[in-house]
Amino acid sequence: MREIGKPHPRLPLPAEGREDDPQRFLAWLGEAIPLVEHLGIREMRRDGQRLVWQLALAPSLNDKGTGFGGALTAQTTLLGWCWTTLWLRRRGLARDVVVAKATQRFLAPVTGDYRLECEPEEEGGPERLAEQLAEKGRGRIALVQRLWCGEVLCLESRGNYAVLASPS
Repeated sequence: MREIGKPHPRLPLPAEGREDDPQRFLAWLGEAIPLVEHLGIREMRRDGQRLVWQLALAPSLNDKGTGFGGALTAQTTLLGWCWTTLWLRRRGLARDVVVAKATQRFLAPVTGDYRLECEPEEEGGPERLAEQLAEKGRGRIALVQRLWCGEVLCLESRGNYAVLASPS
């Protein structure tokens, strides 16, 4: 059981040149953030610069039988946090990431299981983040998350994620 005010231990970084095992990362994430167990995440995979989750709708139903906006917003925010954290981990960096700003645009009701995709908002975003980290020890990246129910775009979210400086 997590304790309020006590950070959860970090997941050890993957071996140099390796990526995180998605199932191991999701298991750790469920321990670190108890809400994750209730989000209906079925699968996590990378597709180039894109991080993709497959999700079940049932845990996020609202009173109308469609996706609850608050749950969907939490998922988009967390997916951006995961994108940034995994990007850092591939570079051997264990750093704190926080969402600094997020906006959502709901376009259509979510009526079935769905996928969430997250990628940099701008093509050179990851390179700029790497430069900021090298120069200042901290940085930000703008990410976009899209929720697809079949071929229907139901939600588009944008987030600005800050990578904090290492504690001295």
